[in-house]
Formats: sequence, C-alpha cells, structure tokens
Amino acid sequence: MLRYLLVFCACLLSLPAFALSESTQENLKLLQTRWAQINYQTPAAEREKDFARLSAEAATMVRNDPAAELLIWRGIILSTYAGAKGGLGALDLVKQARASLEQAIKTDPAALDGSAYTSLGALYYQVPGWPIGFGDDEQADVLLKKALTMNPDGIDPNYFYGDFLFREKRYAEAKAALEKALKAPDRPGREVADAGRRAEVKALLIKVQSELD
Repeated sequence: MLRYLLVFCACLLSLPAFALSESTQENLKLLQTRWAQINYQTPAAEREKDFARLSAEAATMVRNDPAAELLIWRGIILSTYAGAKGGLGALDLVKQARASLEQAIKTDPAALDGSAYTSLGALYYQVPGWPIGFGDDEQADVLLKKALTMNPDGIDPNYFYGDFLFREKRYAEAKAALEKALKAPDRPGREVADAGRRAEVKALLIKVQSELD
C-alpha cells in the first residue's frame, strides 16, 4: 500500500506569500521544482535515491528555517519518498512526514492555502491502519474536508479527496471532485506539477467512470 503514496503527497499549491523571506521563498521554490521533476520526470528506478537526497536537503532547510511552508514540503517529500521506497521500511518515513505536517499546522495552519491538511489527510487514508501503521479513514475524511474549506478550487485537495472517495466506493462523489480538480487554475511556476497531477486526475476519472457505467 505504501508504494502508492504520492503525496504529494503535496502537493502543491500557490507560490510563496509575500511575507516569506527571500531565502525561504528560494528554498520553497527549489523543493517544489525538484519534487515535481523527480515525481513526474525521473525514471521510477531512480526516484528512491533522488527523493532520499531531496529529503536530506529539506531537513537541513527546516533546521535552519522552520517556516510552515518548508515543513509542509519536507512532509510532502518524505511521503513521496516513502511511496518510492515501499514496504515496511517506509513506515518510519511516513511517521516523520506526519510529524512535519503536524508541526506545520501548529506553526501556521493557513500556510500554502492549508496544504498541510491535504497532505496529512492523504497520509491517513494511504498508510495502513493499526497494528501496522497509523492509517485512519475517518481522520482522513476530516482533514481532506478541512483542506477543501481552505482551498476549495485547488487541484490537489480535490484530487486527493476524489481518490479517497474512489477508495471508499463513493464513485459519483469522486467523479464530481475529480472534475473540479481538472478545472483548477494553473499555478505559476508549477507547470510540471500541474501537468503531472492533471494526468493522474484523468487516469483516475477513467477508473471512476468504469465503476459508474
């Protein structure tokens, strides 16, 4: 199950707010850009080592600058690294990701349009439940709905909620969420991520429609 973690999880979202320092903005853009390149353009066999390297860079950034935005992206990178790694060895990574996202919410719950809630919600429905992991579908539902209240038109919160609904066999609701995701506005500077996410949305819509037919 962990091999399907793509968080990201993340995911995500808008360019940094004007209140961020120049160095935080630069680091945020670096993480977003590199994540998208690895997740959508790097051969699958090479992703694990590349995500390992990027997660180490993110950890260093967070130690020097614990901004909520960087904490979010550390969580996203760790989550996706776990998906690339797979197996029980990924459990420690998803626990680290959860901790980073929870710290981001404590620091600034509105950072990046509330994307910590999107990524954390995705973790909760993708990670196995007790006794293996901390997965919890009820908690995932709460977090993903919270994300949508903060960013109702975003591609990521609608995609992940659609994926969650698909797994819950709520196909009509999943279709509505995914169709809304496709209508999300482009994110400046996030062209690779947007193209990759839209491809995922379209692929999932085909599966949803097959269940509805």
